[in-house]
Formats: sequence, C-alpha cells, structure tokens
Amino acid sequence: MRDLTQGPEAKQILLFAMPMLIGNVFQQLYYIVDTLIIGHYLGTEALAAAGASFPVIFVLISLMIGITTGINVVISQYFGNKNYKMVKRAIDTAFIFLFISSIGLSVLGLVFSEQIFRLIGLPEELLAQAMLYFNVYVAGLIFMSGYNGTSAVLRGMGDSKTPLYFLIISTFLNIGFDLLFVAVFKWGIAGISFATVLAQAIAFGLSVIYLNRYHPLIKFSLKGLAFDRNVFRQSLRIGIPTGLQHTFVSLGMAALMTIVNMFGTPTIAAYSIAWRIDSFATLPAMNFGMALSTFVGQNIGANKIDRVRKGLTATLWMTSSFSLLVTVVAWLYGKTLMGFFTDDTEVINIGYDYLVIVSSFYIVFGAMFAMHGTLRGAGDTLIPMFITLFSLWVLRVPFSYFLSQQMGETGIWWGIPIAWVFGFGASFIYYKTGRWKAKAVVKHPDVSMEKLDLENE
Repeated sequence: MRDLTQGPEAKQILLFAMPMLIGNVFQQLYYIVDTLIIGHYLGTEALAAAGASFPVIFVLISLMIGITTGINVVISQYFGNKNYKMVKRAIDTAFIFLFISSIGLSVLGLVFSEQIFRLIGLPEELLAQAMLYFNVYVAGLIFMSGYNGTSAVLRGMGDSKTPLYFLIISTFLNIGFDLLFVAVFKWGIAGISFATVLAQAIAFGLSVIYLNRYHPLIKFSLKGLAFDRNVFRQSLRIGIPTGLQHTFVSLGMAALMTIVNMFGTPTIAAYSIAWRIDSFATLPAMNFGMALSTFVGQNIGANKIDRVRKGLTATLWMTSSFSLLVTVVAWLYGKTLMGFFTDDTEVINIGYDYLVIVSSFYIVFGAMFAMHGTLRGAGDTLIPMFITLFSLWVLRVPFSYFLSQQMGETGIWWGIPIAWVFGFGASFIYYKTGRWKAKAVVKHPDVSMEKLDLENE
C-alpha cells in the first residue's frame, strides 16, 4: 500500500498511475481478443450480436464504475486520515452493497433481456445469439463486481500494482478460455461470455486469498461483515453522479455514431478504426486523472490541501508532456497506424483527418481529466457530472451534427474538441472557487466555507 500523503507529489502520482495505465491496456486487450476470436471462428452474425450486446452491458458496467469510484474516494480519505476503523467499515459496506446490487442487476438483466433487445430494434436473426451472450455475461456480474470492488479497495489505500497483477492474470485466462471454449469445445458465442465470467471469477478468488493472507486490516470474510449507513450514503453521493455520467456518455457516443452513419461505409469504418487508436492515445491522460483522484482523496483526508494543489500542477505538466508526444505521433504516423487495420485509401484518409483534428487537443483533454480527478478525489462528483453532460449533449452532439452539414464528415470530428475546451474551462473555473474542499467525507474542524472563501480570494 502506498501512502500518498508523503514524498514528492509528481513521483508519487507517476508511480501510482503507471500500473493503472498498463492495466487499462490489458483491459483493452480483453475486447480486442474477444472480437478477433468471434470474427474468426463464429462469423459476421455472432460478431454483430456481441456488438449489439455491448452497449447494454456497458450501461451496467458504467454504474459499477460509478459505485467503485465512490468506494475508492471514501476509503482513500479515511485511509489518509489514518482512521483504520472507518476504512474497515467502508470496505465491509462496499462489499455488501456491490454483492446485493450485482445480484439485483443480474436478475433484471436475465428477466428483461429479450425486451431490452427488442426495444433497441435488434434484428430478429440476431436476437437469439445476443440474448445468449448477454445472459451468460450478466449472470456473472457478482464476480465482476467483487473483482472491481477489491481493486477499488486496494487503489483507495494506494496500491495500484496488485490490481494490475490480477488483471493481467484475468486477461490471459480470458484469452485461453476463449480459445478453449470456442475453438475446441465449440460452445459458440456463449463460450466467449462464459470465458470472461470464469476469468473474472478466478481473479476475484485470487484477490480474496491475497487480501486474507497479506492485509489483516481488510481481511475478507462473509461472516462478520458490518453495514454502515453513513458510509453507504457517502459512497452513493460520490458514486451515483459518476455512474450516471458514464452512462450518459455511453448514450452520447451512440448518438454520435448515428451522425457518422449518415456518411456511409468508408466514414463508419474510418471512425471505428480511428476511435480505437484514439482510445489508446488518451489512456495516459485518463489514468493520470484517476491516480490524481486517489492522491487528492488521501491528502484531503490528511488535511494537506497544499499537496492537492501541487499534485494537480504536477499532473498537468505530466499529462501535457504525454499528450504533446502522442499528438506528434498522430500527425507524423497517423496514416501508418490506420494502415495497420485497412488498405482502403479513402478510409485511411478520413481516419487520418480525425486523428489530426482530435489529437491537436489532447493537451486540453488531459487537463480536463486532471481537473475532474481533483474534484472527484475531494468527493465532489455532482459538478463534473453536470459539466460532462452539458459538454456532451449541448455541445458535442449538436455541434457535430451542425458542422457535419456544413463541412461533411470533418465537421463531426470538430465537435469533439469543442466539448473538451468547454469541459476544461468550466472545471477550472469551479476549481478556483474552492467549493469542492467542503465536499470531503472526512471533515476537519479548521475547514469552513468562510476560510475557503478567504483562501480563494
């Protein structure tokens, strides 16, 4: 476990962020390998059925991400405050809530899966395979929530390496099970989702064994778990806005895709490839923001506001450096990167235009995530949610549509950085007010709104 309340801010954040970054690369590998195996062994219909299932699954995952964010912040603040009794209560409450909610979501998903897919207009020929893939996946949500919960607990106490090790194990297990269940056992599309569930179940089991053996403070046992209502309310207050934010972002991406679809197959293909490259390119900024969130949580818990400011400044410098490097790579080698996926010149050129326009604003994107990480670490998740929703639904989607009517598909790409610029600007203005300092879970007697107002004058 890493105490982020001591030592050089930049070094602490960098060392904490790197395992998370590597972990997200492996997380991306999950989806890439699944897609490759489905496409190679099961054909186009299975690929379409799995693709149709993913937005629905992503909504469930988005809510889980939000709840685990709340857990992470609460634990990190109590841990930074050295209040280990409340750390244990927060962990117990987190596991009870995650297990109950995951079982509830599984039941709802299994009962209403057919209605969900008919509601989104899935073609009849894909319905059976999509339901099979989806039902197996949601049946195993308890393992996913348990695995994500243990990872959030460890990260909240400054340990980002151990979750990475379990993620790597889970990724390689998933690849092996994919090949075994699909290529050897011929289980079809159900084998893909069952491989994911089994891999996460094993990773969760291993993480429980690790916690019980090496961390007496957070020893996991169903017997003796205690539910704390106050901690539960704190986790929901922080986690629900973030979960809703991720959910509306996923819906916004679907809306953006409908605009892309208006410009035909080459544009759709170019966007799909460029977006995948873009997802990897923005991982450093996103992970620095996540690392900063834990850093801020611990230091607010320890009442070290000055380290919060220094940590934000250090993160802005690091994300700007990474972003500038990635931008140069996109400008110089964007067509080469697109060429790894297709040899269609039109697709490559359209995708390269996307990469040049969007990558030019990676510095703004990184700064926005750093600001949001600071606010979330302080326990203030409601304002970032509203800023994100406004950026997405009032700016990105409408501007992408309007500009696409004036400039063609290039106009779609310009809607993305327009939303980033607003998101950073609004977050920075709110940060300067200092109001986020009063949102902490751990309250300090010398922190009052009057003092905060004076500090920010």
